[in-house]
Amino acid sequence: MKRFECRAILFDLDGVLVDSTAHIEDQWRRWATAKGLAAEPFLRVCHGRRAVETIRLAAPDLDAEAEVAAFKPEDLGTSSSLRPLEGAARLLRTLPTESWAVATSGPRAVATERLRQANLPLPSVLVCAEDVLHGKPSPDVYLIAAAALAVSPRDCIVIEDAPPGIEAARAAGMGVIALTTTHRRSELCADACATSPADIHIGRIDHTPRGARFLELLVVDS
Repeated sequence: MKRFECRAILFDLDGVLVDSTAHIEDQWRRWATAKGLAAEPFLRVCHGRRAVETIRLAAPDLDAEAEVAAFKPEDLGTSSSLRPLEGAARLLRTLPTESWAVATSGPRAVATERLRQANLPLPSVLVCAEDVLHGKPSPDVYLIAAAALAVSPRDCIVIEDAPPGIEAARAAGMGVIALTTTHRRSELCADACATSPADIHIGRIDHTPRGARFLELLVVDS
């Protein structure tokens, strides 16, 4: 068991709150096949990244911005089979509304629909692909989320499942708990690793005389 203290928790979405890994990979396979491209280069880099950065890395000869702009609804769609990861709903219910945010590489419409389909609450702060100039591994998405919660980056803990997101959190000066839902533990350079949100628990919620809130996180390190 590892113990952390913070004032806010910043969650990635896919592979952290919603079990969408297989769905995302299927989307990229279908899109690549329709373009006459091999899917493997996209699958190697898609997790944790915006679509535009994924295309730039996997197919640098393509105009990534034009390709994303041409995405059809089915390219970005969700699936009725999407489910919350084990423990996600319980963890979010234990947190005060102003103590957590979601910061994702996906578009806002997709993120809100995935949360709805997984029957998870919409956060008061949701930072998405269109809110930043530079996606993960740039720290922008996490810095914006921390600022929106009025919490210093050093007082935030990020929960991630992908190396680009972990790198973004590190660049933002935040601690990181990784979930081994998408990548092997050996690929995740985090302060602790857990198998799912079910292994993350809120120990205490303390308040200072000035009204600041501190959270104690207990993580069953896998």
